[in-house]
Amino acid sequence: MRKFIITFFVLGLLLSFYRTSLVEAAEKGMPKPTAREKCPVCGMFITKYPDWISVVVFKDGSQAFFDGSKDMFKYFFDLKRYNPSKKKENIEAIWVLDYYSLAPIPAERAWFVVGSDIYGPMGRELIPLEKESGAKEFLKDHKGQKILKFSEVTPEVIKSLD
Repeated sequence: MRKFIITFFVLGLLLSFYRTSLVEAAEKGMPKPTAREKCPVCGMFITKYPDWISVVVFKDGSQAFFDGSKDMFKYFFDLKRYNPSKKKENIEAIWVLDYYSLAPIPAERAWFVVGSDIYGPMGRELIPLEKESGAKEFLKDHKGQKILKFSEVTPEVIKSLD
């Protein structure tokens, strides 16, 4: 019984630390790129496309900015290629901008519309929206094919956009 209580306590403590780090990341908000920031996937300057910016923030404070969600996902799925010194466990937060409001939202909470008639800086793009209702409206208005959550986006989905 005592082992069970200790294990339960330790698991609760770990979960508390995990939630605290996510809350702290959200409170810090989405970082802003400098004029020199380039997308590590395509090499384009990020600030030329302010409506499409997304960012991966690492626990060590380093960041990688992108000119759209598609390149962010390419980076995320192939971190070993684009940033071999980092691992997915090193990621503190991923931010995208809501298509309509341009408000930053954690990528894990976004709804992504695939296959619409809206193109980003790198062509066909995943369109991030904060609310499912907004994603459904966007899908209808812009001939989208489907709506996906962050966890449902796969390398195959990204390849289909190239």
